[in-house]
Amino acid sequence: MTDQSANAPTPKPGILDIAPYVGGKGALDGIAEPMKLSSNENPLGAGPKAREAFASVLDKIHIYPDGRADKLRAAVAAKHGLEEDRLIFGNGSDEVFALLNQTYLTAGDNIVTGQYGFLAYRISALGCEAQVKLAPEPGYKAEVDALLEQVDERTKIVYVSNPSNPTGSWNTAEEIRRLHAALPPHILLVVDEAYAEYVVEAEYESAFELARTANNIIVTRTFSKIHGLGGLRIGFGYCPADVMGAMDRIRLPFNVSVPGLAAAVAAVNDEEHQQASRNLVLEWRPRLTQVIKGFGYEVLPSVGNFILVLFKDPAEANAASDWLNQKGIIVRGVGGYGLPQGLRLTIGTPDQNRAVADALSEFASR
Repeated sequence: MTDQSANAPTPKPGILDIAPYVGGKGALDGIAEPMKLSSNENPLGAGPKAREAFASVLDKIHIYPDGRADKLRAAVAAKHGLEEDRLIFGNGSDEVFALLNQTYLTAGDNIVTGQYGFLAYRISALGCEAQVKLAPEPGYKAEVDALLEQVDERTKIVYVSNPSNPTGSWNTAEEIRRLHAALPPHILLVVDEAYAEYVVEAEYESAFELARTANNIIVTRTFSKIHGLGGLRIGFGYCPADVMGAMDRIRLPFNVSVPGLAAAVAAVNDEEHQQASRNLVLEWRPRLTQVIKGFGYEVLPSVGNFILVLFKDPAEANAASDWLNQKGIIVRGVGGYGLPQGLRLTIGTPDQNRAVADALSEFASR
């Protein structure tokens, strides 16, 4: 038998050292329909307008999508008061990060992000043979000075999750402005606002306005969270025009699908669904936080549609996850973020949230 590995093609340096991204588990053996609270999906699903728009294009899925996403481009620009020619759309905001890294990183460059920043930034940067420099987050929050201390002559991009996943922390408008003002103009600042629509705190504001007059800020958003379109994979970036133009040269020509475009156009202005989704989180996030704290566990403050529960050690976190699984509830371990003692729980429907509370109460009182 021929040894096929003997002369197999070799990936470029570093590729096989990258830990693949592992999404939230979605199935449990022996349970037909588990409560999936592991991926920060909208428990209300997509809104009725998005579902109707999706269904309306089923007879057009044999046709290539509009490569420029013109209808969605116009809808997003009008919704947020942005210039159409500064928007780029991707297969989720993950693709926007990958395009940025591919466009601006070469071997030996680096990106800077927080210790608990979203893993997608790191994975695609490593794939470009760049380094990843992590700023400490002793308070589970990105700190401006800590980020700036990591910046050096090879830094090309600084990534900030605002709000941050998996910690749920956030940065004020003043902090983002101070970070940007301290960065050299040749370094790109990327503000990932995947959970922005859930935030109601007065000191929080989108970086869209700051980016409007800057030559080195990119703001990203996704349709996967409050809009409930995670399965359609749509995100966008608001970029300086020359940055958008450079990224667009390597963007795959038909990277967002026909149904995805249609559903996203409808979702942009479905204020009723967005408000219902936000209200669910605003009602249940503090309730669930208070209840779980009452069991003796630490729950980090969150402005997203999830909470992060910290147990005394990784063994207890694993035991809690197994216990919840036995009750048909799937949550997310975050050991990949350096938090093996943590479990992230998406805020679900009222029934799901009550089930989580009951299960953790039983676990705590064993």
